[in-house]
Amino acid sequence: MIVERTENPNWLSNAYLVADPETKTGVLIDGNEDLGPLLDKAESEGIEITHVLVTHPHSDHVAGLAEALERLGNPPVVAHAATAAEIDQEVEVTMDDGDKLQAGGLEIEALYTPGHAAGHLAFLIDGTDVFTADVLFKGTVGGTMAPGASGFEDLKASVMRLMELPPETVVHPGHKEPTTIEEEWSSNPFVRIWRGIDATGEEEVTVWGRPATLRLWAPDYDGGNKAWVTFADSGEEAIVGGSQVEK
Repeated sequence: MIVERTENPNWLSNAYLVADPETKTGVLIDGNEDLGPLLDKAESEGIEITHVLVTHPHSDHVAGLAEALERLGNPPVVAHAATAAEIDQEVEVTMDDGDKLQAGGLEIEALYTPGHAAGHLAFLIDGTDVFTADVLFKGTVGGTMAPGASGFEDLKASVMRLMELPPETVVHPGHKEPTTIEEEWSSNPFVRIWRGIDATGEEEVTVWGRPATLRLWAPDYDGGNKAWVTFADSGEEAIVGGSQVEK
């Protein structure tokens, strides 16, 4: 399998070209306004892009898709129905949990992974590589307060469902570098707590002016921090950027 990635230097968001070298067919996964190198690679290698896969509708993951689709001759766009309702592109193929799609020489399986966004999909390709977008990253997880988020319990369930994949599965996240299921199972601080290995914290903090308990203070993919908090006024649990926490 050929996997090529571009990373937008401002958003640190990834877009991917995934291709089968034998059939010279492939897919584009997400947009990040830096798709030119991926399209150039496909053209130079003679790879036909059969589908464009969209994981979720946030702007840093759909930017530049309109121009890319036009350049590619408008191959079918694939997304969850909830995402289809939120993006400008016409979605010709909707997928839900467990649905499979034969895209040229690649087998695509959709894994419904809400939490960060209600219509969030991860894509498992050929059973070996999973593209997790904004649910699971190297050493951290996605936030639950972004527009259209479906909440903490969904995010936790989605991450732990991904942990059921074979340990050697390569994880290609929506931001920064790849990892593996095995690495995240053993070292991701959120996963370790959810597995019952480590304990949560009890520090009292403030988030957006609301008193909260800090359950976990962890590194984030961008060099900052990610925080799991419980709001005192509602009991709601959330995962937020560390910059929102006042200690």
